[in-house]
Amino acid sequence: MATVYLGLGSNLGNKEENLHHAIRKIEDRVGKVVSRSAFYPTEPWGFESQNTFVNAAIGVDTVWSPEELLKRLRDIETEMGRLSRSSGENYADRIIDLDILLYGDRVCERPGLSIPHPLMTERKFVLEPLAEIASAWRHPVTGKTIKELLDMLMD
Repeated sequence: MATVYLGLGSNLGNKEENLHHAIRKIEDRVGKVVSRSAFYPTEPWGFESQNTFVNAAIGVDTVWSPEELLKRLRDIETEMGRLSRSSGENYADRIIDLDILLYGDRVCERPGLSIPHPLMTERKFVLEPLAEIASAWRHPVTGKTIKELLDMLMD
């Protein structure tokens, strides 16, 4: 069993309901949701859009490997209507976005799967909800706590 932290985001449709729906699916298919942040309204990051986001973070206890976890999250996104994945710097509006932020203290670098999430330390919309539920958790590469990473980003 591992504790994983996931980032959730939506900027299309009923954004809060999209996050609630995704959390229910994660609880059914991935594992027990053990913590959940508030929902944070945020501006788009990395692209222009008239649609603001709602973001959150959750902690989940799971038995699935990182690869199987990623597959299950992608299946949930597809079922909820996400048509394509962002690639490189090409971000787009989306009904749901589910990202693996942390998988215990593991570091994993494979094609299509990077843990910890490679851009999490640059994104307030990731660190702020994550700090709410895991402020003392240490990033396995930097060794800094999530709170320290958020504070550095805010300076």
